[in-house]
Amino acid sequence: MKVVVHVDGGARGNPGPAAAGAVVSTPAGDVIADASETIGVATNNVAEYRGLLLGLRTAREMGASEVEVVNDSELVAKQVNGTYKVKHTDMKPLHAAALRALRDFERWSIRSVPRAQNADADALVNQALDSAAH
Repeated sequence: MKVVVHVDGGARGNPGPAAAGAVVSTPAGDVIADASETIGVATNNVAEYRGLLLGLRTAREMGASEVEVVNDSELVAKQVNGTYKVKHTDMKPLHAAALRALRDFERWSIRSVPRAQNADADALVNQALDSAAH
């Protein structure tokens, strides 16, 4: 089964209170699952990786064998694709965890899109942050 996973992460302040969100859908766009979590204080980039890991975990739990990951972080997409090196020490274990998680799938791809094309995952991040703030 192939799924499309929109993932996002964000921090209010950098670093600041952070959260991750993921929306799993069919290739036709029907949403079959979503997930979000607060992750404590983190940077935006750490939160983006945590969103990726949350999305991959959710897709695996749904039984997906192929995953197309869509995010709005060009940095994370290019690091996972191997175009950019991971230089920051906080990012190396998250990058390694993402590559391990991707090995659970027969096929995978990751690409970045403008934030407006990732609105559902972004909304989950903001909902999680708003809930945690109350």
